[in-house]
Amino acid sequence: MLTMTHVHFIGIGGTGLSAIARLLKESGYEVSGSDRLFSPFAEDLQKQGITVHFGHQPQYIHGADWVVRSSAVTDENPEVKAALQAGIPVYKRADFLGRLMTGRNGIAVAGTHGKTTTTAMIAWMLHALKRDPSFIVGGVVNNLMVNARAGKGETFVIEADEYDGMFLGLKPRIEVVTNLEHDHPDCYPTYADMVLAFEKFVDLLPPDGALIACGDDAGALALSAHAGSQAWKVILYGLHDQPLGGSPHWMKARDLTRNDRGGFDFSVMTNLEGTEGGRVRGSLQVPGEHNVRNALACLCVAALLGLPLQEAAETLSEFIGAGRRFEVRGEANGILAIDDYAHHPTEIRATLSAARSRYPHRRIWAVWQPHTYSRTRTLFKEFLLAFPDADRVLVTEIYASREARQDFSSAEVVNSMSHPSARYSGSLQETSDILMRELRPGDVFIVLSAGDADQISANVLKGLQEGS
Repeated sequence: MLTMTHVHFIGIGGTGLSAIARLLKESGYEVSGSDRLFSPFAEDLQKQGITVHFGHQPQYIHGADWVVRSSAVTDENPEVKAALQAGIPVYKRADFLGRLMTGRNGIAVAGTHGKTTTTAMIAWMLHALKRDPSFIVGGVVNNLMVNARAGKGETFVIEADEYDGMFLGLKPRIEVVTNLEHDHPDCYPTYADMVLAFEKFVDLLPPDGALIACGDDAGALALSAHAGSQAWKVILYGLHDQPLGGSPHWMKARDLTRNDRGGFDFSVMTNLEGTEGGRVRGSLQVPGEHNVRNALACLCVAALLGLPLQEAAETLSEFIGAGRRFEVRGEANGILAIDDYAHHPTEIRATLSAARSRYPHRRIWAVWQPHTYSRTRTLFKEFLLAFPDADRVLVTEIYASREARQDFSSAEVVNSMSHPSARYSGSLQETSDILMRELRPGDVFIVLSAGDADQISANVLKGLQEGS
């Protein structure tokens, strides 16, 4: 149990710290924070009565018992310096989250892709089943319109972020691993480095813990073998018969059919004890086969918690997604705008495949903002092949994020693409101008960005509405 009364967050406007701040505020703590830029998360926290300062000044930490900083905040930050000089403990998010989970039935969702949506699904499922969970998600749960909540139930659901080893401070009893591919080369120079971090994450499980892993993914499957060598229970899920059929515990989806809501209907088969597998039917409105897998992970959690699978599946049919995950921003003049957080080649392929499935007869524009130089360089060849389901591809300049600018342009990626309609579009304004000139009624444009390119969809929609 935490004993401090006032927690100050440096970088409070980001997805990670804003969620913790909201949860602590709802739990009765005094919360304050600062950030260098204004964000929708910061605005929402202000509406909840949390003091948010813009810019960083030493006096902002006054009265704090603990200070929590984002991974982007350095030791040179004036608030960090002031806290250390005053003897106030300063922690990173990873150090703090484990304390929040102490004494709770922790469910941590990790993976290179899909962890935000899967965490949001589990949080919504438990909420709809009246379990009143606490949760922290890396995006807004659209059904609940928040990214965190302090519930009174025993479960604590959290998105386990692998960046900078963030998830190694957690205390889960159940872990979900959606997949494992190389990413974040600035933290994990090689895939082996990333695998080692995930193995350490699995090693956090207590003796009565369980790992739920996607059996369709080679990386997650290898990780399940690591877990299986220990005493933990391992459950595999997926769409393919092998290797699930030879596993001690498994759940799979079969008979996938597209429905009129844009998602898939499916049946669930499982050998998990005490479940009604074979009689469970699922129906999703979020698109793509990858979301069927995410739903299976949720149902595995439900089975471990002893919840009725059919009722759990019915709650997932009501799930409408997470913020910036295939989020429909609006439609104007017959042109549909969608934002998606996809920034890895596998994520881009899955998102565009889902779009093609949902809108089979519409022209699809992919607007990709590469995220960080290190990722764009490391996964260069994979990005070249990520856009087969797009009719048109626009590639903006690279979003540097936490990296220093480099003498490397995304135009080099475009020049190596074999896609017949891919082109470099430059700045966000230049990209918006191209869309305004060339979009036609019936088109769908999807902005693929973990940076600031979501403003493209807002600007284009506004322009279309004003021009109509």
